[in-house]
Amino acid sequence: MKASTLIRILTRIDTWRATHVSERMFVLMLAFMVGVLSAVAAYVLHWLINQIVALLTAGFDATSFNLLYLVYPVVGILLTMLFVRYVVKDNISHGITRILYAISQNRSRLKAHNTWSSVIASAITIGFGGSVGAEAPIVLTGSAIGSNLGKLFRMDSRTLMLLVGCGAAGAIAGIFKAPIAGLVFTLEVLMIDLTMASLMPILVSCVTATCFTYVFSGDAALFTFHLDDMWTVERIPACVGLGIFCGLVSLYFVRTMGFCEDLFARLRNHPYVKLVVGGSLLSLLIFLFPSLFGEGYNSINLLLNGSGEDDWSQILNNSLFAGQERLLVLYVALVLLTKVFATSATNGGGGCGGTFAPSLFVGCFSGFLFSRLWNIYELGVHVPEKNFALMGMAGVMSGVMHAPLTGIFLIAELTGGYSLFLPLMIVSVCSYLTINIFEPHSIYGSRLAKEGKLITHHTDHAVLTLMQLDSVIDRDNLWVSPDTELGAIVHKISRSKGNIIPVLDAAGNLLGEIDLQKIRHVVFRIELYHHFTASQLMQEPPAVLTDSLPMTVVMKTFDETHADYLPVLDGDGHLKGYLSRQHVFTQYRKMVADMSED
Repeated sequence: MKASTLIRILTRIDTWRATHVSERMFVLMLAFMVGVLSAVAAYVLHWLINQIVALLTAGFDATSFNLLYLVYPVVGILLTMLFVRYVVKDNISHGITRILYAISQNRSRLKAHNTWSSVIASAITIGFGGSVGAEAPIVLTGSAIGSNLGKLFRMDSRTLMLLVGCGAAGAIAGIFKAPIAGLVFTLEVLMIDLTMASLMPILVSCVTATCFTYVFSGDAALFTFHLDDMWTVERIPACVGLGIFCGLVSLYFVRTMGFCEDLFARLRNHPYVKLVVGGSLLSLLIFLFPSLFGEGYNSINLLLNGSGEDDWSQILNNSLFAGQERLLVLYVALVLLTKVFATSATNGGGGCGGTFAPSLFVGCFSGFLFSRLWNIYELGVHVPEKNFALMGMAGVMSGVMHAPLTGIFLIAELTGGYSLFLPLMIVSVCSYLTINIFEPHSIYGSRLAKEGKLITHHTDHAVLTLMQLDSVIDRDNLWVSPDTELGAIVHKISRSKGNIIPVLDAAGNLLGEIDLQKIRHVVFRIELYHHFTASQLMQEPPAVLTDSLPMTVVMKTFDETHADYLPVLDGDGHLKGYLSRQHVFTQYRKMVADMSED
């Protein structure tokens, strides 16, 4: 079908829609479509991963280690790197961070290839043993589906943001069959405000994705958990201790991940060196600790369903620790510490995956380790290891993502562990409060926050983050050279819309500016028109802005200088235009009004 024919068809559909369907109803219809497509994407990704894993690991000896663990991860990272480099030709890593950036800096517009590229790349990476999660790639895929559907029907930026949130919520709801977790994830992590206009579309997407996932994969849960030991109030100290421990583990996770990413970033221009370093480290870690192979959900289920040493010791299978039950605690601790390095090596080496599943994995191992040591050293009343492994998942997720509600509802919905709702709350809140002392932002938002590009629920900050500096620059400025005489300057002033005339050299560099208010004493004296030049009348501007500055810094500069106009320079130091305080505030008030509408 020709592009012109497709455009005509879409135009007719859009015209019919505008006539017969209200805007609110059409957004709900789009949210339904986003939910369906997000569920399909999640199902396809997990099916691909399972097929690859089954093909590669068939016939493995469960009682010993396998040398193929040294080969598969490197092959997977290599194939992913080649796919991204020669097929996608774009960076598709850090899925949720990419969504946050699109919302704050790109008017919620995600590229079309994001609707499929992350699915293929992450399936290859994880299927071959990459120690990352499939959730972040699916969240990016769902958000890209919402963004591109919105662009297809020419929706405004505000509706695009809502559809991006619908895609993310639908992806989480579909992956975990947890609609409430999908909703609160969108509110906590993506910082999309909950209004009456946004509540129903997000709920529609969540419920739709969950229902279609049940249709595709049945009613089996991603994790199985059966509560054998009811929670009692005597275990509150242990829950508080677990929450603090999970907060510290989350801090270790975030800081170590950031450190490793910075190291791999230094090799950005040497992709094959990154592959060798990342692949070698990952292969070695998986060889020593096979639990790090892939997402690690089998290990999580072992800890969630085990009731004694015989059950828990199965986690040692395929490793050098196989049959050494007395080393179980040591093995769990080492896996907990090395998981972050395995995840960093996977992504840093060229693989594609997220930190969602690794945070669940680390949380489960943290909860089990804490409770096992608590019982071994009899620090208080006996606590069930499986319950604390479950609560540890909520605790580390809450800390890493700075999203306690997501951690609580996701684990409760995922496992049916509503009987542990109160201890889940205690652990999640304590973990969040602990890490918040050291890290004010989540693992997804920390980099954007440092650049002033992170949307928050603070309305003023959110508006300034969404406001693009480039969109409020006045480029229609008449300028003069330093040797221009006063007579010519007066002529320029008569044609200028503002009170400021910039003085530029031949290369376009800003030398100074002439303020009409400050030369009134000579501007009307014709006899002086040939006695003064621009270089004698100009002065330095109160401050100089660059086009890369966030609007929060721009507004702070206006407040500190009390200036009405400030020059904006590009990356080469050339004048790009002027910024008017009045124009910026007018745009700000308009955006606040738009965000306040339900």
